[in-house]
Amino acid sequence: MNQQIVPIHRKESLGEDGMLFVRTDSIFDTMVKIPLLVASMIIVAAVMPIQSSFSSPRVLDLIIYPDGSTHVSTEIDVDPLATDYELDLFGSTIDNFVAVGENGFLLTTDVIGNSALIETFGSSAITVEYDIHDLVSKQGRVWTFSLDAPSDFTLLLPKNSAIVGMTKLPINMEIINDQDQLTLSSGDTEIDYLFSTITNPIIPVDPTPQSDYLMYATIGGVVAAAVTGAIIIRAKQKTVKPIQDQQLTQTIQKNETIDAETIFKLKPDIREDDKEIVKFISDNGGQALESELRKKFLQPRTTMWRAVKRLERTGIIEIQKKDLQNLVKLRKNMEEEE
Repeated sequence: MNQQIVPIHRKESLGEDGMLFVRTDSIFDTMVKIPLLVASMIIVAAVMPIQSSFSSPRVLDLIIYPDGSTHVSTEIDVDPLATDYELDLFGSTIDNFVAVGENGFLLTTDVIGNSALIETFGSSAITVEYDIHDLVSKQGRVWTFSLDAPSDFTLLLPKNSAIVGMTKLPINMEIINDQDQLTLSSGDTEIDYLFSTITNPIIPVDPTPQSDYLMYATIGGVVAAAVTGAIIIRAKQKTVKPIQDQQLTQTIQKNETIDAETIFKLKPDIREDDKEIVKFISDNGGQALESELRKKFLQPRTTMWRAVKRLERTGIIEIQKKDLQNLVKLRKNMEEEE
């Protein structure tokens, strides 16, 4: 059987000098497609870094409260062309989640588990704040903060806390309102601290079991002395104050409204700016709308909301809904926390 040979499609022409010219269509197509392919690869390579830069935290600040909850505040660059953005949270026990666009308006959010879906409304940067209860644990008297941070961040420790162990050295450390603020690098971070009447020096610890034992053995005497002193002082205070505290509690239960000075005696550790809010509510008959508080203290919505929730956690106020607004009321049966 004769085999048929299929020739390549080409065009042949005979020049004036008798030379044969051959033009192959596949060669021409290849010459056209290769530059287009190269240009496409260049565009993709240029776009990928831009897309990967979106959602990267520009600022990440954390504040640890005395009860172990942590306030997270972060600024994030997002794609302004995207209608919504999914943010990975540091845990699933989330409270007071607020997202604000670059125009200052609150953004619609939906928190599900350890992620939040935020409608960006064309913002290229958003500010997110929330409280979380997953980052700090407690064993005995030692509190442990743990975080796998996607970027460098600052951490403000509670007042009267002393660091007794760290897995990495901080980039920077400063004192702000008698509180230690650390600047830490990205990655896994673990910090052990306890509450004391004295401030102990920060002792960096290499994350190995032997070094942990050595660290606790080295500072055990100092920590034990501090804790023992605090317990003795606390015990003496409890023997002197029960009658006085009982009288204050009875006064609160009898009165319809609570005066600010009584609250300050029962809650001596509340912040000075929170005291001003409590005093205003007390002078206003024991209740005020959150919008009135923002107008009085010239605070943005997110800042005042954090202050109100902070007072609610301490048991000083309660929040009720009234005509689609938040009504902030002083609690009548407030008792001193142990």
